Amino acid sequence: MIVRIMGEGQVRLADSHLAALNELDNDLLAEMENGDGPGFRRTLQALLTKVRELGDPLPDDSLEPSELILPSPEATLEEVRELLSDDGLIPG
Repeated sequence: MIVRIMGEGQVRLADSHLAALNELDNDLLAEMENGDGPGFRRTLQALLTKVRELGDPLPDDSLEPSELILPSPEATLEEVRELLSDDGLIPG
């Protein structure tokens, strides 16, 4: 799966890592629903860090279609709400 972090670039991520990312995604969704700004910020950073750790960066000149787009580390709670689907940021 190709994942884009807005403002940073793309990584190739094995589907086997989605379960671990879904746990963080569920936490992020709960924090957003509860209006927990500090928790939201911590979990968003943790989610993006995990994607960077588990994924293999693609070259900057690569134009692969992204199957998943994640917000930038500086994204606000409102901006992330606009990106959410019923499943959160990570499908499944």
